[in-house]
Amino acid sequence: MVKIIKSKKKVKKSIKKGQAYIQATYNNTIVTIADGQGNTLAWSSAGANGFKGPKKATPYAAGIIVRNVVEKTKEMGLAEVDVFVKGVGAGREAAIRALHANGLAIGSIKDLTPIPHNGCRAKKTRRV
Repeated sequence: MVKIIKSKKKVKKSIKKGQAYIQATYNNTIVTIADGQGNTLAWSSAGANGFKGPKKATPYAAGIIVRNVVEKTKEMGLAEVDVFVKGVGAGREAAIRALHANGLAIGSIKDLTPIPHNGCRAKKTRRV
């Protein structure tokens, strides 16, 4: 006796407004696009797009990353995003500009870069 297992049809999500999270460090840039609840729809990073070494943190790499992510979310109908930026890397502004250039309307931009309020004690100075 052979059992036939029917698989469920994959439901296409239709999302008009989402959230874009840009993490720009000195070494890499990571872009994640999520829906209103924060569930990840698509993400990409410089390393995933073939950049190696110091090229990963460049503004050019950030533009390529964003193009890749927007391409993944286009079939979901995403039109507008709220942007949340974290970090101090060179790809910050380039990623935001690339979001707009690739056809997404930007609702708001918020900086989530963590700022220490005199938290941990600094390392002792090195003596040679």
